[in-house]
Amino acid sequence: MATMTAAQRREQARVEYDAFLRGCPTNQLLGRLSDKWVSLVVAALSAGPLRYSDLGRRIAGVSPKMLTQTLRTLERDGILSRTVTPSVPVRVDYELTPLGRSLAVLLTAVKDWAETHFEEVREARERYDSENPE
Repeated sequence: MATMTAAQRREQARVEYDAFLRGCPTNQLLGRLSDKWVSLVVAALSAGPLRYSDLGRRIAGVSPKMLTQTLRTLERDGILSRTVTPSVPVRVDYELTPLGRSLAVLLTAVKDWAETHFEEVREARERYDSENPE
């Protein structure tokens, strides 16, 4: 049996990922990426770097705690980078990494789809609710 290089082992493991399995790390990643705050932060940053306060204003309804948690998670996952500029007050900017920009294409498309098709969804909900009273 031939030995495999580290790169070959990584490639084999990548091929063996199965997001349909609860214990698979890709399943957990999909759970994180499906969070609405993640989608909105990534979509907001797709236009370019923003400061923390600008993100908070851009994303209506996000609490400071949730925004901070979301930003830390995305930084940990390599989706965005955080740049601190020493000044008074300290300036903190967030920007998508190349990995984050590739994700932004998908999440922005989902956001755009929701904005475009919401009336159809609303009508379907009303139709369903009228046909299926509780």
